[in-house]
Amino acid sequence: MKITLMVVGKTDNKHFIASIKEYVDRLSHYIQFSIQEIPDIKNSKNLSEEQQKEKEGQQILSSLDSSDDVILLDDKGSQYTSLEFSEFLNKKMCSGVRRLVFIVGGPYGFSKEVYDRANGKCSLSKLTFSHQMVRLIFVEQIYRAMTILKGEPYHHE
Repeated sequence: MKITLMVVGKTDNKHFIASIKEYVDRLSHYIQFSIQEIPDIKNSKNLSEEQQKEKEGQQILSSLDSSDDVILLDDKGSQYTSLEFSEFLNKKMCSGVRRLVFIVGGPYGFSKEVYDRANGKCSLSKLTFSHQMVRLIFVEQIYRAMTILKGEPYHHE
């Protein structure tokens, strides 16, 4: 199985970029993992929130394959402990999913069409994080899940 983290926009903070890269490199020992950036919408200041979500949604949907299992990172999604999240990933890996795509939307969330396409929603926390922080937190959690599944000592109860 491949895991893709699809994100709208770029991360411009060099500290986040370095930390994300470190976890992506670590993940290469466990699973095929990639981050796919959807470009920011140009002239978004001239668009309503709904128009911006629609345009981002079109870009997201055109980047997905029909066989992708899509999970939105959404504040209304299911919350997991790290152990539960590792079990969730293990079930996906055992189910024959070829590519599991987690998506971080733009600043206003997702369009209705993206919600309709999704196979599920996952929330990292009841707290709100910047989109740059979400990327780092999520990549670290994927790494943590892989070490849990391998019985390695990274995660402590």
